[in-house]
Amino acid sequence: MTNLVILTGSGISAESGVPTFRADDGLWLGHRVEDVATPEAFARDPALVQDFYNRRRRQLAEAHPNAAHRALADLAARWPGDFLLVTQNVDDLHDRAHAETPPAPGFELLHMHGELLKAHCTATGRVTDCPGDLGPDEVSPHHPRGRLRPHIVWFGEMPHHLDRIERALAACDLFVSIGTSGVVWPAAGFVELANHAGARTVELNLEPSLGSRLFDETHHGPATEVVPGFVERLLA
Repeated sequence: MTNLVILTGSGISAESGVPTFRADDGLWLGHRVEDVATPEAFARDPALVQDFYNRRRRQLAEAHPNAAHRALADLAARWPGDFLLVTQNVDDLHDRAHAETPPAPGFELLHMHGELLKAHCTATGRVTDCPGDLGPDEVSPHHPRGRLRPHIVWFGEMPHHLDRIERALAACDLFVSIGTSGVVWPAAGFVELANHAGARTVELNLEPSLGSRLFDETHHGPATEVVPGFVERLLA
């Protein structure tokens, strides 16, 4: 077993204090999705949208990689084959964990829903680092008529790197889903692509996801417990 694809969702970062977007009442940190997570919202009220993500960047400064992030970083450093880590999370906790424990050459990390600490130009799409706040009319350095917006995949937009992810799933021997609800597409369909490729599929989640029955193997509990345990068994 050499080719590994792992998908992570908000459940892996929750124990680091990173709030999930969608609460039980359907609001995203007190806001309707339509008001802060669509291109139309940004066009209508850029000040509100920028403030929403500015506050999330400040919250991220207080969060740190947990035992689950570090276990995956250790796995990336020791895995003998190709290892693609795909995250739905826009935080940088995986990045920080892998900076602490450098991965082996076959490792790649992809943020399919964008990155909170980056922005992109509305005119050119070019991406730039964004560690601080953005104003409602933040001028892009890449184009005179462009503005900088959060580098986040909003509702109605296409996730990043789908071609690369689908190629990896078609060639993988093991697919692991960690901390995902199984309701957000297209990520919810990754397990079926992996099953079609003949891969072994494993779910690690706090509780059974909507698609839990599609996996060959499931382990449920807090990510900081089930992920290090799974990694230890896998490497053994």
